Amino acid sequence: MKAYLVGVGMTKFEKPESRDWQYWDMAEEAGGKALDDAGIAYDLVEQAAVGYCFQASTAGQRAVYTLGLTGVPVYNVNNNCATGSTALMMARQFVEGGNDCVLALGFEEMARGALGGGGDGGDFKTSPVARHYGIMAAGHGFEMTPPTAQIFGDAAREHMELYGTTPAQLAAVGAKNHRHSAGNPYAQFQDVYEVDEILAARTVHEPLTKLQCSPTSDGAAAAVVASERFVERHGLGDRAIEIAAQAMTTDTEESFASGTCIDVVGKPMSRAAARQVYERAGLGIEDVDVVELHDCFSINELLTYEALGMCADGESGKLVESGATTYGGRWVVNPSGGLISKGHPLGATGLAQAAELTWQLRGTAGPRQVTGARTGLAHNIGLGGAAVVTLLRKA
Repeated sequence: MKAYLVGVGMTKFEKPESRDWQYWDMAEEAGGKALDDAGIAYDLVEQAAVGYCFQASTAGQRAVYTLGLTGVPVYNVNNNCATGSTALMMARQFVEGGNDCVLALGFEEMARGALGGGGDGGDFKTSPVARHYGIMAAGHGFEMTPPTAQIFGDAAREHMELYGTTPAQLAAVGAKNHRHSAGNPYAQFQDVYEVDEILAARTVHEPLTKLQCSPTSDGAAAAVVASERFVERHGLGDRAIEIAAQAMTTDTEESFASGTCIDVVGKPMSRAAARQVYERAGLGIEDVDVVELHDCFSINELLTYEALGMCADGESGKLVESGATTYGGRWVVNPSGGLISKGHPLGATGLAQAAELTWQLRGTAGPRQVTGARTGLAHNIGLGGAAVVTLLRKA
């Protein structure tokens, strides 16, 4: 059974504590927009998958209760930074299993400052990602910088040593995504920076500067996922976007065998998920027009180019430098501004990617519209680990 995105919505992503709202307010805004976009009432929703990382158990119920009290099952989802796309995947599976209309919702109310990576009280021995950080520490030591920045920064160092990737190529990712976000009213930042300005910003963990790192953010995003018969019954064919294929992978021995941060931050997972999606859809990266990928740090965008098959290993720095991943190039990657500039409220990120691609494939993305876009790919990853790749196609 096919599944379609028929309604999407999101809040503006904001700096934490900059707006007087709570996570349920964010959820009400994003969920209400998605329902309005689909032109349906909440009482048609049969199940809800709700993602978040930093709120208490059953926060999903508190969030959707703002939309209605209909007694539907609510599933609380927590899968690190891949939480939003995991909620979307669950919604798709519910539809393929027989439901007609399911809501996927993600939100996050975060604290200011760098995102931590340890267990309770900062005890890395109890952290779910202790094995990942152990690989990092064995190869690079453990420094007094934010741990997520260190593990990705160390992956950048490895890429530079292996392939000759330059700081300017890493900074080109940040410059591109900040430039793209200037046309996105939902983005946390709309400032444009040149490569030299990116390089001159405060260093977070060498070689990554602040303008190459995703910020902590508050915000929410939502999608209504529907069956083919629901689309036909409610006359939604003009706005329906098909979920052509989707896959989630988790870590295998390959993630740890090399002892590199390049692998431990998820490149093998991303590659495996992409291959599954291409096989299921009967399409390849050459058929994709627009990509929203997980650029939590600039290096992860480069690693993901390689994992998705956009270039060979080691060629990603040259790819972004060539202009192939912006307007006028082969693909437009992160037209929303990506995590670096749009923002990264963990539970909402994967669903915000789906919203952006839905607007792109409908042709309603305004000043950031990718001309003639008919196929879009979303990539969302979380340490610990999970990688979700979704291929969307204009119905």
